[in-house]
Amino acid sequence: MLKDQDYIEDKEAQNSAEAGPSIKSRKVRVAEKGEARPARPPAPETKRTAPPDGDRPAADQTDAGAAPSDHDDKPGRGFVRRRPVASAFGALLIVGALGAGYLWWDESSHFQSTDDAFIASRPVALAPKVSGYVTEVPVTDNEHLGKGAVIARIDPRDYRVALEQAEAQVGAAQANIKNIDAQIAVQQAQIAANEAQVDQAQATLVFARQQSARYEQLAQRGAGSVQNAQQFNAQSAQQQAALKTAQAGVEVARRQVESLRAQRLSAQASLAQAQAQADQARLNLSYTTVAAAEPGRVVNLTAEPGEFAATGANLAMFVPDEIWVTANFKENQLDAMRAGQKATFEIDAYPGRTITGHVESIQPGSGTAFSLLPAQNATGNYVKIVQRVPVKIVIDAPPADVTLGPGMSVVPSVRVDASPSLYERLAGAVDRLWSKS
Repeated sequence: MLKDQDYIEDKEAQNSAEAGPSIKSRKVRVAEKGEARPARPPAPETKRTAPPDGDRPAADQTDAGAAPSDHDDKPGRGFVRRRPVASAFGALLIVGALGAGYLWWDESSHFQSTDDAFIASRPVALAPKVSGYVTEVPVTDNEHLGKGAVIARIDPRDYRVALEQAEAQVGAAQANIKNIDAQIAVQQAQIAANEAQVDQAQATLVFARQQSARYEQLAQRGAGSVQNAQQFNAQSAQQQAALKTAQAGVEVARRQVESLRAQRLSAQASLAQAQAQADQARLNLSYTTVAAAEPGRVVNLTAEPGEFAATGANLAMFVPDEIWVTANFKENQLDAMRAGQKATFEIDAYPGRTITGHVESIQPGSGTAFSLLPAQNATGNYVKIVQRVPVKIVIDAPPADVTLGPGMSVVPSVRVDASPSLYERLAGAVDRLWSKS
């Protein structure tokens, strides 16, 4: 009986709790109006008889067998017991999310990436070294050219005439040298002839001296006349003078040879000058053809046939095929980064394409240190900012089916840890199991 009575009281308490807000609100309104509510006479005590267990509803029978608890009124009471499948599924999701997060963290810790990266190269401006009218432009914009391909031609007639004049001056200088060589040969022959005359004069002088001495002895003994002795003495003096004249002729011829040799040196200098002028004229003639110095592409072409191209005027821009990636990593990303480490690129212009490369060098200093106006942190207030350091990454095999040029945005990822990550070890184990099966 006590259990049945408790059951009825619990039901009444539950009903009163459900209707509590409305009753309380009515009591508040009555209290505000000051209305006196007549006292309700106490209800006569009646003896309640609980219905037999067989007539009670099944839910009541279930509730009657359980003792009331303070936790029965909470909405989440027994969720795991009431939803075991959903609870298990949720737990699996949480564990899977935690595992996937750890795999992602472990994988990302082996790489360093940045979106502050661009393709770089050394584009050059194509300009003629000589002036003239453009006669031919056999290329078009963005055309790929090989080494030595013609980009523009300038009228070469004036420069061809200048080359012919320079070559004629070279011929004249060579002829002058040959003429001097011939004169030197003549002087050498003259020297030989003069030396022969010297020998002849010496022999004649010896004979004249002998004759003079003999007739002088004869004159002293009275066997000869004094006139003959004086005559042969005079002949001896004449032969001596003739010998000196011949020797002087030899010396003059030798000095003339030296003069001709000096003239030949001057002629050789003139020949070298003429050859230099010819070489310059030949170079100027070759400059009338503007050609590609290396493989690459022509961009921003402005040359047109018929226009006058001044010396140094820009005809086009040329982008070589040699390109690389300049990645501006934060300085706190360079701890494990070294030259030679592998890298991959994702190009914004071609999503889904992955290109491989390697780190070639790291700039010894931040980018602001080499700017036009470097930062001066010694004055004013200082706020520490993480600096970025340019890293040069070379593309191993640039794709031929897409166009890559300076300024295009890429996202490089450098592998700074060569050891395999947990994800890679798991993937390798799965591949081995799959191959065995």
